[in-house]
Amino acid sequence: MGKTKRVSDDASAAVPADQSTGVLYVVGTPLGNLADLSPRATETLGKVDFVVAEDTRQAKKLLHYLDVKKPVDSFHAHSPPRKVKEIVERLRAGQSAALVTDAGMPVISDPGAELVAAASAQGVAVAVVPGPSAVTAALAVAGFPADRYVFWGFLPRTGKARRVALAEIAADQRTAVIFEAPHRILRFLDDVAPLLGERPLAVCRELTKVHEEVLRGSAANIAQALRDRFGDAPRGEFTVVVGPAVAGSV
Repeated sequence: MGKTKRVSDDASAAVPADQSTGVLYVVGTPLGNLADLSPRATETLGKVDFVVAEDTRQAKKLLHYLDVKKPVDSFHAHSPPRKVKEIVERLRAGQSAALVTDAGMPVISDPGAELVAAASAQGVAVAVVPGPSAVTAALAVAGFPADRYVFWGFLPRTGKARRVALAEIAADQRTAVIFEAPHRILRFLDDVAPLLGERPLAVCRELTKVHEEVLRGSAANIAQALRDRFGDAPRGEFTVVVGPAVAGSV
């Protein structure tokens, strides 16, 4: 019998051996339960030169939990254009960095894609350290078909763009996943209820956290359930999964 080749557990296994620049690691972090952090993510955060975070406060909490001391640099949607250049220059000079977001996988509804693209364009190696994602977690518990789905992220807040997005979701024969802020979840449900009717939704609240729950039913019924419990100010982080439209129903 031939020998089985062992795949290295080292976080840099996918990085070319002759790579002369630093490495940008795209690191998935827990949605809420810190026990979901993978050993490889822990190892990576411990060995990089600095961490790039959408919210430095969240990143510092995670590093404190790991008892890891690393400089944390801020990079978010409102960072000036020079920030990307500064980070890439550090990577090209030989430093390595871990890119993290508030929770889950970076680049998914956060500005990390800009940094990944800029680093790649400048010859910097980019490696992924996969981790939790609210998108796949919500799909897993929703119970809707997930062989084809569309991820919307956060919908436009107002105007024609929002109306068009809601209409597309209502007509789509794929499962839809939407992120929504707690202060806007009721408005989303009210807006979409006339379009969806009795079509089923799964509203996932506080995924992986102590108060995790999944509310199932029509948009109108879920909105009423949230109002009964929270009034007009629901609390928590929300990921909404909309079941696919039935052909010929829209």
